[in-house]
Amino acid sequence: MADLVASTVMQDGPRTAVLRFTNVSDGSGESAVAKVDASALAAMTNGEKSTNIKIMKCWWSISGMDVDILFNASTNIFAISLTSDGAGYLDFSSFGGLSNTAGSGKNGDILFTTRGHTNLDTYTIILEVQKG
Repeated sequence: MADLVASTVMQDGPRTAVLRFTNVSDGSGESAVAKVDASALAAMTNGEKSTNIKIMKCWWSISGMDVDILFNASTNIFAISLTSDGAGYLDFSSFGGLSNTAGSGKNGDILFTTRGHTNLDTYTIILEVQKG
């Protein structure tokens, strides 16, 4: 059996996308699983697909595990760690968002890794991202 996961695009415009992710763990967890697929998002105003996705805002509710959010690259770049047994909201928009600072291999994707997961642990995470 695998974790029961869902990814939902709530909004996807030429500049901003809002996505919701849920997981009910079977204890096996996730390791650098692509959650935001930049190539699947709508094109920007200029008609191009973005490979530079910034995290502007993050809402979460997590029970029983931690979730690390990473930017995909040749060597993945750490973005945020969300801790277990809590809920919260982070707003990075005042300074332009969190961006992938990798030198090579970045494609705009955002990955999740769970830590300390056990059977029936859960998360719900909503990301507002900006294309650029």
